[in-house]
Amino acid sequence: MSVNDERDRLIKRISESQRDLGRHFARDPSPLFTSNLTMRQLKVVMLLSFTGSASGQDLAANLGVGLGTVTGIVDRLVGHGLVSRHEDPHDRRVRRIELTDQGRTLVEQINDTGTQSFRRIMERLDTDTLRALDDVTTKILQAAEDLIANPCPPTS
Repeated sequence: MSVNDERDRLIKRISESQRDLGRHFARDPSPLFTSNLTMRQLKVVMLLSFTGSASGQDLAANLGVGLGTVTGIVDRLVGHGLVSRHEDPHDRRVRRIELTDQGRTLVEQINDTGTQSFRRIMERLDTDTLRALDDVTTKILQAAEDLIANPCPPTS
């Protein structure tokens, strides 16, 4: 078996394990699954949790949709009490969207549920395995950060 074949096989196994973990987490009663929000609505909520606020144009670019679609998504989120709109203090032509207290609470609940589920799994691992997992997850995070900073793969 060539090195590339082994790498592909390992990547496939790891990806399958990650998908299986996702199925495990989906069994937990999480607001992620009980919120009655669409995937696009959840994505807007999560984007706003990272950015603090965004314009409709920013959200449209992040979602890969038109401004009219974003307007409908935001209208529904306003109706749910999860986001609010306000005038941009630097440009009165721009409306900014941000999470309300209720929206921030939803994000906290989603994150807390996921963290608790993952912690329950990790508590079953021995210390040596946790050390190895810490090393591997640090490397994965570094690779992800490198991918964001350098989207083109390095040439060898």
